[in-house]
Amino acid sequence: MRYRELKPAGLSVSTVGFGVWTVATDWWGVKTRDEGIRLLRRAYDLGITFFDTGDTYNAGNGETIVREALGDVRDKIVIATKFGYDIVTYPESAGQQERPHDWSPGYMRRALEASLERLGTDHIDLYQLHNPRLDAIRNEALWRELESARNEGLIRGIGVALGPAINPRQGDESIAAIRLHGANPQIIYNLIEQQLGQPVFPVAREADVSVLVRIPHASGLLDGSVQRDTEFAPGDHRNWRVTTSEKRRLWLEDGLKKTEHLDFLTQGRTIGQAAIQFILKEPSVASALPNIYDEAGLEEFAAAADGELTDAEHARVQSLHANNFGLEAVASG
Repeated sequence: MRYRELKPAGLSVSTVGFGVWTVATDWWGVKTRDEGIRLLRRAYDLGITFFDTGDTYNAGNGETIVREALGDVRDKIVIATKFGYDIVTYPESAGQQERPHDWSPGYMRRALEASLERLGTDHIDLYQLHNPRLDAIRNEALWRELESARNEGLIRGIGVALGPAINPRQGDESIAAIRLHGANPQIIYNLIEQQLGQPVFPVAREADVSVLVRIPHASGLLDGSVQRDTEFAPGDHRNWRVTTSEKRRLWLEDGLKKTEHLDFLTQGRTIGQAAIQFILKEPSVASALPNIYDEAGLEEFAAAADGELTDAEHARVQSLHANNFGLEAVASG
């Protein structure tokens, strides 16, 4: 495993992190809590020290499972969690639809206290606004209260986890968060979905602020787990990508066609490892957060940190992307 500094907080994080949503919800196939705890502990044994969770994940289970699995090594790991959705008024979400947000300073304080209790810790290393829009990023009262919490030692760094799906506005949101607050943006970015990285990375490098990346495998297109005939279970999170036949064609068919051009990356590595190494080629990225739902995938992705793409491989990928991998239609995010 390799480690990078999460700037500006000055935290050391593993370049391959663990997105706890896959073991805290039923969106990705981890069936039991015991299985999730085992995967989290195995990740730590493999050198993963960065664990990203959120207060909305399965009614707080995304935080309590971290405490149960890793509470005895709290001082050796970096915990990121999220707030902003009103889980007090709306404790149950409607499937995977967004709850209403509450960006008031008072709600932030209540959410922070609840997360600290669930995590069993006296501080959160990276506290992230969960899918904020520009109004929240420009909410001066909220950010003053976040700064107060940081001055009190309750949080060490502040970030914005942008989503839920890829949207062009997230470039503006990322840039505003960096320039106004020095906050760490968490974005979707991968070999075939690069639209957010192009505006964000230059600003992050200039400001010396680290970026976090999730969905490095394009929800399964880049790790071999999704094929043309794949059918997603009703609760599978990937259904949001294929809600209509046209969206399925654009995402699945065009995505798989693009991956066919990436075989040159699999010499001595899997395509799943190449996908992570591509992201880590960007110096402003502190950590990539693959979707982990079994031990084989965990070990494969953790091992990606020990290698890197060559400059020639990276340049070839960028040339392919600039020409939309030879496809006429541009796939929608």
